Amino acid sequence: MANPIPVAKNDQIDVTFSDLTQDGSAVAKVNGYTLFVPGGLPGEKAKIHVLKTKKSYGYGRILELTQVSGSRVDPPCPFYDTCGGCHIQHISSAGQLAYKREMVKNALERIGGFTDIAVNETLGMDEPWRYRNKIQVPFALQNGHPVFGFYKKRSHQIVDMDHCIITDPIIDKVVQKARQIAEEKGIAPYDEVRNRGVLRHIMARIGSRTGEVMVVFVTRTRDLPFRKVFIRELTQAFPQIKSIVQNVNRKKTNAILGDETKTLWGRDVIYDKIGEVTFSISARSFFQINPVQTELLYGKALEYAGLTGKETVIDAYCGIGTISLFLAKQAKKVYGVEIVPEAIEDARQNAALNKITNAQFEAGKAEDVIPKWRQQGIQPDVIIVDPPRKGCDASLIDTMIDMRPERIVYVSCNPATLARDLKLLTGGGYGVKKVQPVDMFPQTTHIETVALQQRNL
Repeated sequence: MANPIPVAKNDQIDVTFSDLTQDGSAVAKVNGYTLFVPGGLPGEKAKIHVLKTKKSYGYGRILELTQVSGSRVDPPCPFYDTCGGCHIQHISSAGQLAYKREMVKNALERIGGFTDIAVNETLGMDEPWRYRNKIQVPFALQNGHPVFGFYKKRSHQIVDMDHCIITDPIIDKVVQKARQIAEEKGIAPYDEVRNRGVLRHIMARIGSRTGEVMVVFVTRTRDLPFRKVFIRELTQAFPQIKSIVQNVNRKKTNAILGDETKTLWGRDVIYDKIGEVTFSISARSFFQINPVQTELLYGKALEYAGLTGKETVIDAYCGIGTISLFLAKQAKKVYGVEIVPEAIEDARQNAALNKITNAQFEAGKAEDVIPKWRQQGIQPDVIIVDPPRKGCDASLIDTMIDMRPERIVYVSCNPATLARDLKLLTGGGYGVKKVQPVDMFPQTTHIETVALQQRNL
């Protein structure tokens, strides 16, 4: 019986790329058989080497481009070919924005069945570099040598790096200084195979509006050797540092942070602002990493919420209160719920910090807490959700439909689960009115989207 797969491993073939996947790989078809090839762009032609074949798809790598897309640019990062942090530096800024809009549009059509929804042009950045306000870099033992950088594409091998061009330049320099001290003092990097060594990660974050910097040393051991040297040299070199923290993670795990956190120097938190709202940010706080685009994203959510000062709003994944407090100044009352108790405590502290008295927060699952609020007579005019990549829990979708708010504003980091959930909400009587992609993560395939659903009459 003939092999139905038209290509074999190690074949060298000529292909034309027709599409891009959500991880940035180009798609080529050979007699209906799909090949995924990193680095290609739609419309380009190339000679490729077939690396692996499966029953219905395979993988290849580019040997030579024979026809080049007008959207192709030379990646400015010297580590781009190996580092897995960025996916699409080889695409122009305009090309990236178009690609991300198509990603949202295709998900809505393919998964949601929406064929008549206008997806707005992606809102991008004037300067799509040096935007990250947080960096967390593994310090590890690899082949007997200490390495410090980001993980190689599709592997757990670290690419040794000395800078990152999508990270704020101050915190980029801070982590490199910390690395230099660690290496000079001979501090043992973490060996994940044997679960030995001292230093696992160096993390730094900056308040982009305030300039305040926090440094976090993630260690396997409860002691950080040369702690006083780190404190002295880092604070002398960088007066912006307001907090130096140690987090202890003794587990053999891929999770970065452990359960034990202690402040070694300075404050427990740094401060930053979104719009006119000030936030205190601890080592464990979730805070959006692109402050310029965060303000744009939340501004669009506020616009879609249509607040006049008379509305009751529920924020179903409130985190440390970032969206809740952003909306509270234009709402009658905001109720926020979040499953992480520490985040709710942060949200309450942030409300007090800003003297916001019309925001109430409760820890728990949204699908448990919101029905309880309904029993207490709370009736929202607007519900806002900003769920993790897996999207909304099915019972939360049912709860929102039962609550019958006038508007639902959905902030999504995953076009696939956005499309799935919008379809469910549409079945519950809500029409999709607006869809706005926002490029929060230039040079990567990630895209945030804000969608407005209005209750049908």
